Formats: sequence, structure tokens, C-alpha cells
Amino acid sequence: MKVHQISAFGHQFTRLGLFNCYLVRESDSFTLIDTTMSGGARRIVDAAHRIAMEPIARLLLTHAHGDHIGSLDALAAALGSTQASELAGDPAGQAQVAIGAREARLLPKKPAQDRSLDPDEPRCPVKGGFPGADTRPTHLLSDGELYGSLRVVATPGHTPGHMSYFDERDGTLYAGDALVTVGGEVHVSGFGPWYFPLPAMATWHRPTALASARKLLELPIRRYAAGHGRIVEGGPELLQDAVRRAEGR
Repeated sequence: MKVHQISAFGHQFTRLGLFNCYLVRESDSFTLIDTTMSGGARRIVDAAHRIAMEPIARLLLTHAHGDHIGSLDALAAALGSTQASELAGDPAGQAQVAIGAREARLLPKKPAQDRSLDPDEPRCPVKGGFPGADTRPTHLLSDGELYGSLRVVATPGHTPGHMSYFDERDGTLYAGDALVTVGGEVHVSGFGPWYFPLPAMATWHRPTALASARKLLELPIRRYAAGHGRIVEGGPELLQDAVRRAEGR
């Protein structure tokens, strides 16, 4: 696993060169954004332990696709175990688990998983792999709330309940799969790049994804940290360029 410090508050963890999760420093603990695919829990815990001794107090999910929740169950077990007690997130020895309230319907394993659409949502079936998890969220997030040090921003489109997280301290946008930065350029999910088609293939509704990207333009972004791709330094003008390219397709 490759570890890259992106700011005074954030580290990027990358598996297999393409799959990212992020460790965000709080005042006395860490928040982990996403978990990558299965098999990564021990590497993530070990990497966090090398960075500092503070606990991983929160497991924060952008959406429920398998390459973002794959190691959730193993991480939740490790952070609540006796062996990892020094990394436990609360007095009871359990890290919090948070996901958007809409996306939470896609987090359980079958048959509890709910792929139905709300009446006001586009009539497109959800796409991509939703393997589900046994771990239940402790917090259901809503648009605009502050969770730890991160502002919650609803960015549906890639999935119906996708959330992005903005660190107002340093201007880092943790975009999950709302955006893609493979190749070092910002792209709206579902609109490229052509040489990395997986996010587009798994995007539920492209017009909604584009509307969410326009919403993100309201933020004072200084850096982009996506689920797939390198860190891209720069302001909203980079996202504006991505929106214009998507609008032209």
C-alpha cells in the first residue's frame, strides 16, 4: 500500500495503484474515508499506526460500491478488537461508522439490501457492485452537516446517495467517485477519462452526477482527493473545466 501525505491533515492510501482511501487527522483521532476493496484492513491499520498513535475513531463511507466498502467489516472488527484496543475509537472500543442516509439502504447484504428508487429519482437501475456488509452504520449523514472536521456534501449521480466530504481547514475535497483524477486531470464521474472506464460503467445517472459537480463549484476547493487517481492541486477552475467538458459530450 502506497502512503502519501497530502496536507497537514490528510494522507492518501493507495492499493494496486488505483484504489484510494484517506486518513484525515482530527484533534485527537483519525477519520478514515472509505476502505478500498476487501483484504486491505490490516494494511490500513498498520499504515495509520505508523503515521501516529491516535485512534481511528470514524469509518466514513462515500458510497456502497465494493471497492469502497470491501474492507469495512474487517476494519470494524479490528478496531473493536482487544488486539487493536490502542486504535479503538470510543470508550466502548468501537469506531463509529457513518454513511449517507440514502446510501445506507445499499450497504447491507442481501436480502436486506434495498435497491429501490425514491419517487423523485431518475428511473435508472443502480449500477456497479454492491456486495454489502455486515457492519451497521452508527451515524446516518445528511447534506450540509459537519461530521468530525468534514462538511458533508450530497453528490448523487454515481450512486443515488453518494456523499463527498470537504475539509474546510485546508480546502481538500474528498470526492469519492463523484469525480475521477486518473491521469492527473479532474473528470466528472461518468464522463471520462476514456482509458479508465470503470467509474463510468458504474455510474447510475450521468445528468445527476453532472448536477452534483456543478454544486461542488460552490466550495473553495484547493485540492481534489478522489477515489481513483492522484491528488490534484488547484481550485474550482479545474472542476469548472471538467464540467464544461462533460456538458460538451
